[in-house]
Amino acid sequence: MKLVSFSYRGKDRIGVVNSDMKIVDLQLALAPEIVVPETMIEFIRLEERGLALAASALSCQKGGAIIPAEEITYQPPVVHPGKICGVALNNSASNSRKISAPDHPAFFLKPPSCLVGHLQPVTVRTYYGSVHPEPELALVIGKTARDVNAAEALEYIYGYSIFNDITGNRMRAEDLFHFQALYASEDDPDRIEQREQHLSYAGRYKGTDNFGVLGPWLVTRDEVEDPDNLSVSCRVNGETVAEDNTCYYNYKVAEIVSFISQFHTLSPGDIISCGTAFRPAKNRKSIHQANLQLTGGPIEISIESLGTQINPVIVEEREIGQWRLPTSE
Repeated sequence: MKLVSFSYRGKDRIGVVNSDMKIVDLQLALAPEIVVPETMIEFIRLEERGLALAASALSCQKGGAIIPAEEITYQPPVVHPGKICGVALNNSASNSRKISAPDHPAFFLKPPSCLVGHLQPVTVRTYYGSVHPEPELALVIGKTARDVNAAEALEYIYGYSIFNDITGNRMRAEDLFHFQALYASEDDPDRIEQREQHLSYAGRYKGTDNFGVLGPWLVTRDEVEDPDNLSVSCRVNGETVAEDNTCYYNYKVAEIVSFISQFHTLSPGDIISCGTAFRPAKNRKSIHQANLQLTGGPIEISIESLGTQINPVIVEEREIGQWRLPTSE
């Protein structure tokens, strides 16, 4: 099933997509005495009972409960996830450029405030500098996961969606530290030693508002036969900038879930974005050349079995605000 969070006539709702690609409002489709959760996270927590409610709603013939997709405002399928984990440099196409790298999935966190939904504008302020899209497979966690074995990890996934991990290259460079990090010596814990490191924090270049697009919907796990073999494409302003497949991820979906669960408790509704599918189409530009400040939109990301996510781009001419306190002379 394809589950959606949306706004219609000023009210936030949960729905399921029928065979005509129309939206069935769960609350309006079901009997009045059936209470439908108000948020997707609450719905996910219902597990099989929730899916049974959605299946019942699909058989509804009430005219008022079936809404043409063009009349709704799409929200991210999970509007306020507890956390969004993004896996870094997980495409094997990047391996030749790695000077050194960990032998495990490296991941960062994006705030829920970065999210926008399908067909909603991605607003890029000019002071951000260079910004490009990153098409990725997203997992939505279905039940609490901690210290999960890889062999069982897929059972903790509720479903899949499309994620655009928008990235600010210039902000990444501006936030780069090249410094001497301090460590306790392995040979003598009482002695401090220095190690030269390069480090850039992801708070701005990954977590800025509008830097995460999720949707158009959440596709339940049963409809995706093999998440490790899904074709991915990305177009910006009509030009194809990526043609890829999730089979090129360094780490399989189950391994990613298992590894992250060894450190972070994963809760229902949490999002994991598995890494950028950025292999360029033959003889064409790559996503790293698709600076949204110059190209504009729309951004179109398609993933096999999951559909197509489309977002217009708005470039907002703006200088950064006066964030420093005035100095006294």
